[in-house]
Amino acid sequence: MFQKTSFTTLIVGVFIVYVLHTCWVMYGIVYTKPCEHPRSDKCISPYLASDPPLQLSIYTALRPNGEGGHSLIHREEAFDVHTRFERLINVSLPKKTRKNGTLYAMVFVHQPGMSPWQDPRQVHLVTQLTTYMLPKPPEVSLITGEDEPQQQQNPNMGTDDKLDRPVSHWRSRLTLNVVAENFHFDREALPSDVHRYMKVFQSGRKMVYLPLLFIDQLSNRVKDLMEINSSTTELPLTISYDTIALGKLRFWIHMQDAVYSLQQFGFTEKDADEIKGIFVDTNLYFLALTFFVAAFHLLFDFLAFKNDISFWKQKKSMVGMSSKAVLWRCFSTIVIFLYLLDEQTSLLVLIPAGIGSLIEVWKVKKAFKIYFMWKGGKPTFLFGKSDESEKRTEEYDSLAMKYLSYLLYPLCVGGAVYALVFVKYKSWYSWLINSLVNGVYAFGFLFMLPQLFVNYKLKSVAHLPWKAFMYKAFNTFIDDVFAFIITMPTSHRLACFRDDAVFLIYLYQRWLYPVDKTRVNEYGVSYDEDPKKKIHKD
Repeated sequence: MFQKTSFTTLIVGVFIVYVLHTCWVMYGIVYTKPCEHPRSDKCISPYLASDPPLQLSIYTALRPNGEGGHSLIHREEAFDVHTRFERLINVSLPKKTRKNGTLYAMVFVHQPGMSPWQDPRQVHLVTQLTTYMLPKPPEVSLITGEDEPQQQQNPNMGTDDKLDRPVSHWRSRLTLNVVAENFHFDREALPSDVHRYMKVFQSGRKMVYLPLLFIDQLSNRVKDLMEINSSTTELPLTISYDTIALGKLRFWIHMQDAVYSLQQFGFTEKDADEIKGIFVDTNLYFLALTFFVAAFHLLFDFLAFKNDISFWKQKKSMVGMSSKAVLWRCFSTIVIFLYLLDEQTSLLVLIPAGIGSLIEVWKVKKAFKIYFMWKGGKPTFLFGKSDESEKRTEEYDSLAMKYLSYLLYPLCVGGAVYALVFVKYKSWYSWLINSLVNGVYAFGFLFMLPQLFVNYKLKSVAHLPWKAFMYKAFNTFIDDVFAFIITMPTSHRLACFRDDAVFLIYLYQRWLYPVDKTRVNEYGVSYDEDPKKKIHKD
């Protein structure tokens, strides 16, 4: 007979298979098998092997095909593919672009002394120099009504309807790459991702491919965008060039396709920007570490949610559990979710926060024994009664909250008043959410102390969901790594480190009060409903 496999074991097994499969796929992307016999007719040879003279020309146009006219904005006469450079130029904007239109860049690598439009051995790519985004709402002092200086100069921020309409933004960076290595491709095993960037011609009996030109879209960050208005006649553009390895080129192509797919599924420019930052701002080794950290974070998040739900689903009594702490966690997670939503934080942070809020609301329903019924077409809420053991726990809980209120409430109110006077916000709602979340982040860990106080009074931690706690503990340390990778508010980043200290205290109590689930405590409750019985010999 096969032994019954637990759901957790099954999930971990699927996770391991997924990680191994991903590693194999990544290896297939980074490594490209070269042609075994470079001189044979089955190989595609590089045009750059003969070190030909080249020229780089960049044009702007209102249409991607160049129809309707184009303007030369930069030219590198003696373009050396092995020499990196960075140029800062000013680009004149056409009238249509200034009126919330678009503008394209056409990048050519061609033979010097010839027009790229007549050169049969030219390669070119087209990219947008503009993108559409909602303008940033102006922030004002809620007391004096004073606007920020930069917002007064921006005519597009005058009315609410303009704030809801996407406006054209300028991409101030253009990053170009060329594969400079003399790699010989096998015609019968040509990677599909490279094929669409490859242009070949016949040279005798051999096939020769022209330089592999690549425009790095991942380097276009939201922080580099500049809003375009009708008074803008020209804007700066930084043109960066560097060589790129073939393996990195293939990896970058796949990542750009993935970001494009996410945008088609509804991801905004800001959401996609968070993912771009993971790839652009880190090297490949740190990127591999980030992948494994993200994979384990997802696994521990799922297992923590699963064990937390399982624990509370089976929970019949609140003996030893701080109901005030449960209520506070529900309130704080909802406030944090609304704050992250108001700050337009990445979906990578927003979605888990939203799921956690729903779980905390359900836990409050279980902790306070709230029942929902319909009577005569009207909703009715019923509250269950607590037994003597639960009332004893509530006494400790209320005592701890009484001491905390002396410190917590004055600090939160003082911080909110200070922010109202000295800090500028988009609206009163923004001030309210920011004040609440600052209280949660700065002093929220104090509301975890009632549970520690209850543990101290009962001299027991057997009533806590330790499996879920341990998974969450692993995730807090993983969050410390993500705090430096994913863009998030500073207060949310500091809260990740705050949680580390709280879990260390819980672990200390775990060591201080060993758990014996078969022992009946002072309330007559045993946490092991079916203890294993010893076998006695007759």
